[in-house]
Amino acid sequence: MEKINVVNLTKIFGTNPKKALKLLTQGVSKDKIFNTTGQIVGLADINFTISQGEILVVMGLSGSGKSTLIRCINRLIVPSQGQVLIDGTDISTLDHHALLELRRQKFGMVFQHFALFPHRNILDNVAFGLEIQRMEKEQRYEKARSALQLVDLEDWEDARPSQLSGGMQQRVGLARALAVEPDILLMDEAFSALDPLIRGDMQNELLTLQARVHKTILFITHDLDEALKIGNRVILMKDGQIVQIGTPEEIVLSPANEYVQNFIENVDKSKILTAKSAMIPVYITASPDDSPQTVLNKMEESCLSRILVVNSNNILLGIINIKTLQAIRDEKNIENLIEPTVPTVTINEPLKVLISILAEWSGQLPVVDEQQQLLGIVNSNTVLAALK
Repeated sequence: MEKINVVNLTKIFGTNPKKALKLLTQGVSKDKIFNTTGQIVGLADINFTISQGEILVVMGLSGSGKSTLIRCINRLIVPSQGQVLIDGTDISTLDHHALLELRRQKFGMVFQHFALFPHRNILDNVAFGLEIQRMEKEQRYEKARSALQLVDLEDWEDARPSQLSGGMQQRVGLARALAVEPDILLMDEAFSALDPLIRGDMQNELLTLQARVHKTILFITHDLDEALKIGNRVILMKDGQIVQIGTPEEIVLSPANEYVQNFIENVDKSKILTAKSAMIPVYITASPDDSPQTVLNKMEESCLSRILVVNSNNILLGIINIKTLQAIRDEKNIENLIEPTVPTVTINEPLKVLISILAEWSGQLPVVDEQQQLLGIVNSNTVLAALK
């Protein structure tokens, strides 16, 4: 289900947007439009969707249009052209009251600056949005405490903001947004004011939290590493336009143009690329019903010192070592010879994790799904090839 659908969204800042819109449709550049008309193109024909439960990160340098975009989505800025659909409702059609209700019910906002009330304790800060909704005190405190538990700050409800570190204050801001139980979180440079180490911790906490609450999140940042780390998909913007949209892996492996290529040239690919990019099929496996000699023949023909053993449903059971088979004479099959302890990775495991495992595990590293079904293998050569 699509929570947000942005269609042909354009924003012109100035007193004569129609003239600028006409030039824009003719393919005139942002700079030339400004020089000709004095109008500023904030956004130009933006199109994308955000699905329920997805983290979509909008990344760009200063002036790229990312902050204008998020303000059009909650209609703090009125677009010059195009639509923003929230659960199918075009927000441009809403009157003032309906728009306020939409913001209260659908959106949670987390900003770069924490915007906490210094004279209120943490519980009252988190409950503020519910207080605006005129919720009864007992009920809003209950919801605020639940939100504080989500961000692991339940023991700090009586503290003042000045007693908390920057990272803790930002978690309070996140709890305040979650307390109103929004469908959508809009996060505008939410971690930019934090020190690098705290910022990394907050990114990890957001991903952990998202695994539990499954919110639809639009996250704005100017930091490419942050975008690639937390985004299910990433939009790269330049001069009010989308340059590329895709998964972190797609952007790193297939940059759309030289601008994107320059952006990603210093990215640590081992943190972004996953086992999927290094995985190859498994052509030779053994069955627990196979005889030792049958398996030994397979291994000798394929020059394998170990072979993966799967059942009839392709569920990984373990491995067999060639030395074990060479020492066996009387076993009918290999069922009792399987070594069940074998490292495995999922298809979404970063290559950096695979590298550390392969440093101690030679040969085939199985890639499995949640049911332990064998999907493929990776080895040192395939990982190195993926990183080239």
